[in-house]
Formats: sequence, C-alpha cells, structure tokens
Amino acid sequence: MISTKFTEAFGIEAPIVQGGMQWVGRAELAAAVSDAGGLGLITALTQPTPGDLANEIARARDLTDKPFGVNLTILPTINPPPYEEYRQVIVDAGITIVETAGSNPAAHLPIFHEHGVKVLHKCTSVRHAVKAQDLGVDGISIDGFECAGHPGEDDIPGLVLIPAAARQIDIPMIASGGFADGQGLVAALALGADGINMGSRFMCTVESPIHQKVKEAIVAGNELGTELIFRTLRNTGRVASNTVSREVVEILNRGGQFEDIAELVAGKRGVKVYETGDLEAGIWWIGTAMGLIDDIPTAGEVVTRIVEEAELIIGKRLADAIV
Repeated sequence: MISTKFTEAFGIEAPIVQGGMQWVGRAELAAAVSDAGGLGLITALTQPTPGDLANEIARARDLTDKPFGVNLTILPTINPPPYEEYRQVIVDAGITIVETAGSNPAAHLPIFHEHGVKVLHKCTSVRHAVKAQDLGVDGISIDGFECAGHPGEDDIPGLVLIPAAARQIDIPMIASGGFADGQGLVAALALGADGINMGSRFMCTVESPIHQKVKEAIVAGNELGTELIFRTLRNTGRVASNTVSREVVEILNRGGQFEDIAELVAGKRGVKVYETGDLEAGIWWIGTAMGLIDDIPTAGEVVTRIVEEAELIIGKRLADAIV
C-alpha cells in the first residue's frame, strides 16, 4: 500500500476516496470501496430523511467493518434540508469522517469536532482551500476543472490547481477531477496531493447503483462527451452531453435565465437516467475522466488496480528513469 499524510490522518489504507455523488453514494458502493482499503462515502442528501440516512449507515455497517464516511453537501436553497438533523444522525451513528462540499462548513465544524469527526472539505479554488484550512477543517479535497459536478468559475485544471494549493495547504489534501487510474494517482502525488478522489470511475463499477446502460455509456464515451451548463449563471456544472444538456446550453447562450431551463434540469428528471437507463431523460453528471474508463469492474478491483499500477510506476518505471 501507499502511505501518505492523508491515509495516516484519516485511518485508511489506500489514498483513494470515492466521491460523494448524489443518487450514487449508497451503502453498497461506499462499503465496497472501504472494504478494499479506500474511503467510501454515503451521500447524506441522497437519503430523503435523516432517518433514512441512519438506515443507510446501518446497511453499510452490515457490509464492511472498515471505516467509511458521509458526504454532506451544503447548498443555499429556498427550502434547505434539515442539516442539523442529518448532522446529528452522523454523530449518533459514530461516523468518524465527513466530506463537506458546497458552502462554508464553519457552522458544522464545532459539533463534528466535539464528537471526534474529521472533516474533509471539497474546494474548487486555492483561496477557498486556504479559508477552509484557517477554519480548522482536517483535510482538503481540491477539485480541478476536469471534474463532474460544479468545478467553480476559475477554470483551473488540476495540473496547475493541485501544486498551487499544495504551496499553501499544510493539512492533508487530496486531488479531485480527472482521476481514474494509477497514472493519475502518481501524478497527484507528484503534484503535491496526498491522494485522489474519484466520482466518475466509481460510477462505472459493479456496485454503483445506477442503470447498466449508463455504465455502458460511460465505457463507450470519451473525454469530449461532456457539456458545461449554467456558465452564464456563474454556477458552472459539468454533465454528460445529451439532447437535454445541449438544449440548456443553447437556451442560456441566447440570454435565457434559470426559470427558462428549470424543468429541463430538474433533479426528478436526472434521477430517471440512473433508474431507467434512458440517457436522454435529463441531465446526468460525469467528468472528463470518462475518456479513461473502459470497463465495469468491482469497486474493490478499482482500488486494488490503481494502487498496484501506482506502485509499479513509482517503483519501476520512474525509478529506472534515474541514471
């Protein structure tokens, strides 16, 4: 195994984290990643209620005795979820690692730290990473422009963002966006990160709770198969390119506003893609790492393969390059 500042601080074996993906981060996937030595994450807001989250955590505990975490995405909404109740479930369940993302995690840190929960905060810029470090989070996940979901508005790819952040971050830091194999893990370590976070790669695994047709579409796709939506609204999101996402881009480029696309991007439509395999039912999230994914292995095989590839690159190919 590869030991880093992140694995040591967060008590896991492999420096690989499964992204906290809406509708995807369920017990089976999180448990499989953790069982292989990585860090699996259950997505709190995928569960309709705090009680459902408690049940999902219990299901994961039945599947693995390894540590796993919970993702709590904090987003400004008109009718916010009951964050305090979700947070209390996390604490009461004895979860020791939480990934926060979206907005400022400051309000959540005192109760988590009071109960011995380490907080890994996802950021899309160096300035936000530094602010989170100053607030007292335990680790940073720095998210490059290549990622699925919301890459921020700076458009800085990982090749620059990771070392730029590493210059100012002293706590454990993992890299997100565009990672899918052992080469990526080695690159992240070389750039100053202490591990990698992967969403798209873990979407395309046996345990991933999405339709087989979506997994097959990821395998068939390439790095050009995404669209950047919401650019004009300053809320950029990277999603799969399909008739819906292209229509969203076209409407906004013509000067449309959110109300003009709200029905197209509704979550109830997006989840149908994962449930039914209808790739045109709504928008669905995928990163440019799709171009590096060409099979549907188990999540455990992904973790083992990436670590073994990285060890071979570090111990053989790179070592042999030194003369």
